[in-house]
Amino acid sequence: MFRRREPVPFAFVAEADRFRSNVTPPPRRRASFGEIAGRWLLGLTLVAGLAAALILGTPALSTTSGTPAQQSQASQGH
Repeated sequence: MFRRREPVPFAFVAEADRFRSNVTPPPRRRASFGEIAGRWLLGLTLVAGLAAALILGTPALSTTSGTPAQQSQASQGH
């Protein structure tokens, strides 16, 4: 009888690495045209959203170095 490396509470867990099934799983079902089109549409929507966020967010992150910032009339302290 072989000695186990560590105690295992259930016998089938210890023998699971040696078990081989002779039952083959069923073949995968092919995706329909609607499912493929939906995946493409979702991917394009995500890419377009990221591109739009990048395009719209870039001007907000850029700093203007040409002219100094003007102060408003309220901040001059009358």
